Amino acid sequence: MMWERTPYMYAGGGWGVGMGWGVVGLVFQLLFWVALIYLVVMLFHKHEEREDDALKILKERYAKGEISKKEFEEMKKDLG
Repeated sequence: MMWERTPYMYAGGGWGVGMGWGVVGLVFQLLFWVALIYLVVMLFHKHEEREDDALKILKERYAKGEISKKEFEEMKKDLG
């Protein structure tokens, strides 16, 4: 019969999606990729925050008179 189930179908071929996991497999794949993209975005976001924080601290040190203008310019150049 055309619609008869065979062992091949239970191994993920012919019916279902992705290694026999069906919809559950698709959901896990979607969650995996969403989490991976989120982690990459957060990694770059944190990197940008650190650079902004370093420049902010440098400006505060210059404003307090802890470093000279020459030191400030050199350190700012190193950051940028």
